[in-house]
Amino acid sequence: MIRYALQCDEGHGFEGWFSSSDDYESQEKRGLVECPECGSVAVTRAVMAPAVRTTKGRETSTNGQPDMEAVARKVRAHIRKNYDYVGPDFASEARAIHEGEKPERLIYGETTPEERAKLAEDGVPCAPLPEPFAPTPPKKAN
Repeated sequence: MIRYALQCDEGHGFEGWFSSSDDYESQEKRGLVECPECGSVAVTRAVMAPAVRTTKGRETSTNGQPDMEAVARKVRAHIRKNYDYVGPDFASEARAIHEGEKPERLIYGETTPEERAKLAEDGVPCAPLPEPFAPTPPKKAN
C-alpha cells in the first residue's frame, strides 16, 4: 500500500491509500480520487515523508506518526463488527433512519456523489470513508 498526501483545488488536505502508484494514476485519470470535504476531483499529490521500519518492526513515518495500515485494519474491523452493511441502498436507509421511519442503527454502504450531496443538503448525517478505511462488502454465504 502507498499512502499519498493529497490536496484538492479548494486547498483541503487529506490522505489516500493506493495499491501502487499506477493505481493512483489510473483512479485520478478516471476522476475517482475525490476530496472527502468538498467532493472536488481536481486533486494533486502533496510532498510527504516516507515511512520507515524501526528496529522493533513497528512501522512509523520519519515524523513518528502511527502505522496507518494497522489503524486502517482496526477501523475496517470495527465497522464490520458494529455496523450493518446496506450496500447500494445506503442513501434510502440513512434517510429512513434519519426521518424515524426505521429504527436507529449504524450502517455503511455505497452512494453516488449526487446521493451524498442530497443527504448533506437534507441534513442527514453521513460521511464517505476514504481508502483504506472503507471496508469491503461482506462475503455472501454460498
